[in-house]
Amino acid sequence: MLENYFPVLVFILLSLIIGCVMPLLGWLAGPRRPDEAKLSPYECGFEVFEDARMKFDVRYYLIAIIFIVFDLEVAFLFPWAVIFREIVGNSSIKMFGFVEMLVFLSILLVGYIYAWAKGALDWE
Repeated sequence: MLENYFPVLVFILLSLIIGCVMPLLGWLAGPRRPDEAKLSPYECGFEVFEDARMKFDVRYYLIAIIFIVFDLEVAFLFPWAVIFREIVGNSSIKMFGFVEMLVFLSILLVGYIYAWAKGALDWE
């Protein structure tokens, strides 16, 4: 039974070794020539003008919600569309597959309407 897990153990060990050796080699072989420009904090090419610990506008989080809504939509609609012919061809799950996708899309629509109502799509 345990011999079935040996490839997984080898994969984990190789991943750990490569994950530790590569950054170590980069650190050992890389040049170390720090100067003022490399050690300064970078903020879109501008000099730092505010404290980094400031409150963000809620619109950033609303944009994140919109991204998640559309990202999830694509992530779940694509596999559903790939097997759509099988869903339609099978009479026992035909209606279930359709209703399931309607429920999923309605939940995403609620998230989209929430973000729209909060003004995430209004740019100043």
